[in-house]
Amino acid sequence: MNPAANLILVGPTGAGKSCIGRRLAERFGLRLADCDRAIEQHTGASVATIFECEGEAGFRSRESAMLSQLLADDGVLLATGGGAVLDDGNRRLLHRRGFVVHLQVSPAQQLERLARDHTRPLLQRPDREQVLQAMAQARGPLYREVADLEFDTDGLDAAAAAQRLAAELQQRWQRGAAA
Repeated sequence: MNPAANLILVGPTGAGKSCIGRRLAERFGLRLADCDRAIEQHTGASVATIFECEGEAGFRSRESAMLSQLLADDGVLLATGGGAVLDDGNRRLLHRRGFVVHLQVSPAQQLERLARDHTRPLLQRPDREQVLQAMAQARGPLYREVADLEFDTDGLDAAAAAQRLAAELQQRWQRGAAA
């Protein structure tokens, strides 16, 4: 058990971090912070525009700075971006500042959930399935490395997933002061 004041959701795009996070934040009385939305509000530009102008490296730098800012407080439910775990410093921060839940989802379910979504820069290609498979292979071990709990969202809508995950968190997460 990892006593922590914050609850952090990591996982691939389309796993439900934002939607499930909203419900869990309300359930546990936490302030919801969505890292990608916070970056957009801070810069006044969309994630896609940041990728276009600064590249992935520029976006990742902004992401690391925003994660530090958002996790400076206690009582936060943080929905990270799918690539937040790529940076070793981010992984250490996430583990140190919260109870980390890895929301799992299969590439097939991701394709279904993201079929109408054209806002994610890394998926603006005709070979979306191959991109998702490659990202799953590269990022899966990193999600597992940082996770205190793994939760599969395949076949669940956000409400059902949040309800089931809340029940698991009641048993596994001891809300306390962050380290």
